[in-house]
Order: sequence, then C-alpha cells, then structure tokens
Amino acid sequence: MNKLKKDMSPEEGEKLLRVLKARFEKNLNRHKGLEWAKVQGKLESNLEKLWSLNEMERTGGEPDVIGHDKNTGEYIFYDCSPESPKGRRSVCYDREGLEARTSHKPENNAIDMAAAMGIEILTEDQYRKLQKLGNFDTKTSSWVKTPSDIRKLGGALFADRRYGNIFVYHNSAPSYYGVRGFRGSLRV
Repeated sequence: MNKLKKDMSPEEGEKLLRVLKARFEKNLNRHKGLEWAKVQGKLESNLEKLWSLNEMERTGGEPDVIGHDKNTGEYIFYDCSPESPKGRRSVCYDREGLEARTSHKPENNAIDMAAAMGIEILTEDQYRKLQKLGNFDTKTSSWVKTPSDIRKLGGALFADRRYGNIFVYHNSAPSYYGVRGFRGSLRV
C-alpha cells in the first residue's frame, strides 16, 4: 500500500474549501439549519481533517456535511457522490480478504484505504441514513462495515439502491468488482 503524503498547500486547501462550500450551498437539504461559516471555521482549525476531505474528494467521493453532533460539536461528512467513488472501486473488503486471493489480486482493499485516508467506512445504519438524503448507488454498490461475526466466517457486506429500495447483501471478503467501492465518513 502506498504511503500518502498528509499535507496540502494553502492553495490546495483554499480550492477544496471553495468546492466544499459550493456543494454545501447546492445541497442544503442534507444539512438543514447548519451554517457554512461554522463548518469552515472547524475545517480551517483542523488541517489533518481537511487533508482527509481532500482525499475523499480526490478519489471521487464528493464529501458533504450530512449532520452535526450537538454533544461533541463535530460536523459529520459522508461521501455523497451519486455512485460509489470511482477512485475506490475494484477493491476487496479488507487485507485478510486481499491476502486470501490466490490470483487476480486487486491493488487494495476498502478497510486499509479508508484508514490511510483518515476516514471510516460507512456502517449499514449510516448507509441507510445517506440514502434518505437522495438516491445513491443506483448503478454501483458500496462495501459497508461488516460485523465481526460475519467477517469471522469469511463474509463481508455491501449495499446499493435498486427498485426504489436499499438492499444489503453479502459476498466473500476477497471478492471485488469494477462497480463496487466504498463510502466513508469523517467527523470534524
């Protein structure tokens, strides 16, 4: 796995903030009652999280604010790209799944990629919450955090939207497909 350089130039940071602000303003239904100025203030005081958002953006996730945790004061970002992020597809679920493949190994796995980016892979509940904000993964699917009892038996979960419904399925963790990636979350 490639080591990622975890810094951004001031110009890259400003460009990302402009992109995030435009997305925030275009999709107010995702974060009713929240103000961009407060979100931006949090981001500007936490450059490591801004770097993680840049990784989400760079890999096609189109991150956006989907909530605010009143207890911690954190803003919650999810990947809101219409389809599973293009730069994170064709990956196994985790390292164990990747290492179990004897041939045609993909370059990476969802769990390690998310960790390297400083984000968390969406849980099934988070995925369902995202789907209440729009229609996502109508042509693709996304790995979701798999409970340990399922994972111990060799399986992993993924989800998508088809026929107007959200479906959660299982597959073996070593499997990968060109239309399956993963979505992440970040708290700032």
